[in-house]
Amino acid sequence: MRLFRILDPFTLTLICTVVLASFLPAEGNVFTFFEGLTTAAIALLFFMHGAKLSREAIVAGGGHWRLHLWVMCSTFVLFPVLGVLFNWWQPFDVSQNLYDGFLYLSILPATVQSAIAFTSIAGGNVAAAVCSASASSVLGIFLSPILVGIVMHVKGASGSFHDVGRIMLQLLLPFVLGHLMRPWIGNFVTKHKKIIGKTDQTSILLVVYTAFSEAVTHGIWNQVGWEALLFIVGVSLVLLAIVITVNIVVARRLGFNKADEITIVFCGSKKSLANGIPMANILFPAATVGIMVLPLMIFHQIQLIICAMMAKRYHRQALAAKAKTETETPSAQH
Repeated sequence: MRLFRILDPFTLTLICTVVLASFLPAEGNVFTFFEGLTTAAIALLFFMHGAKLSREAIVAGGGHWRLHLWVMCSTFVLFPVLGVLFNWWQPFDVSQNLYDGFLYLSILPATVQSAIAFTSIAGGNVAAAVCSASASSVLGIFLSPILVGIVMHVKGASGSFHDVGRIMLQLLLPFVLGHLMRPWIGNFVTKHKKIIGKTDQTSILLVVYTAFSEAVTHGIWNQVGWEALLFIVGVSLVLLAIVITVNIVVARRLGFNKADEITIVFCGSKKSLANGIPMANILFPAATVGIMVLPLMIFHQIQLIICAMMAKRYHRQALAAKAKTETETPSAQH
């Protein structure tokens, strides 16, 4: 029961979706229907993300170039270097697809919604988080497919400019259209944030169900046992710990204040499930997508749990520091 209190409802729903796809996978015409529905849901997801991002937020946080530069380095340099080294080392005897899954995870952009939410809870620089996370998400649409072509050698995988064009059409175009429509629908999106959040989650659940249905019909659970799942959890914890530690050390060595440190930690250590799975559907053969995104799915849940605990810890520290300041102020006046 303690586990169910730790996991958020969306994480539990995601697990249930994987179980459902394992026992009742979509096949034939049903799969074709869900595939079309998923494509539409993804387009709606990115359209709403574009509509939520205000130009004021871009202007407010856009000038913090040192912070943004390090977040981009953490996302697109530090993570990929760790992924390449781990893929080269291969210390455990598991499927090559799982190692490739971690390598694919490492080259993805950061999350947007959860990175900003955790930054806000922890008392970080929210304007800078909006800019960094959004820039990472948009930049990843171009960079991630190219990095796939450079560092990955998966049979059937590709990273050509043709794939970049397909991803731009499916992900970037709806994002841009949503942002252009913001003057007309911005108030509606702000007023119905909870409904929009459900749209995001529904889109991810549809993508996961479709991807796993395809994977199950190709025998994913014959390839992945308990040992492989423990391997994914263990590697995800170590990878996340390394990146968070490096981000904290760099933020403090470069003289960032606490608010900026929080932003760097939450924007520079997360990977996007919403971007990663749709890209995987384009970049990899259908038979391997399910097992390729399994490390991403598990890493995503672990990062949510760990970052939620860290955000609460930062928040408690801020409250303690504020209380201490208020206590010392009267003494100083005496």
